[in-house]
Order: sequence, then C-alpha cells, then structure tokens
Amino acid sequence: MNIKLYGADWCSDCVNAKSFLHSKGLDFEYIVITKNNSAIEFLEKVNKGKRTIPVIVINGKTYINPGIKQLIKIITE
Repeated sequence: MNIKLYGADWCSDCVNAKSFLHSKGLDFEYIVITKNNSAIEFLEKVNKGKRTIPVIVINGKTYINPGIKQLIKIITE
C-alpha cells in the first residue's frame, strides 16, 4: 500500500491520522505542508483552491480530511 499523508504538526486531525496509521503498522510518507510550496499547490488543486488538511493519498486515490472511521474502511478494502 502506497500512502502519502499531507499535513502539519499543528493540525489535530493530521496528528490523529498519523497516530492511526502508525498504530496499524502502515508505512507512509508524511509531507509537512508548512513552507512547502509544491505541497500547498497540490492541496489547492485537490481541494478546489482550499488548503484543507489532512489529505491522504492511498494507491493514487485522494481522500480529503478522512476521519478514522473512513480510514479503517479504506485500509481494509
């Protein structure tokens, strides 16, 4: 499973998503958006101009601010 998590350490939803992925033993790339222009451009592209986080890309499919319930569903598919 190829997972990228776009977020920031000041975002509680991002911290929760990171903790959840760690608890499941999943490897993922954590991309901090702070002062990262290419990450911010990606966020704005997938969020219709907004910078909503976390954004998680799993096997090429983008999920915008998924909750833990949704993440459980995604990783068990």
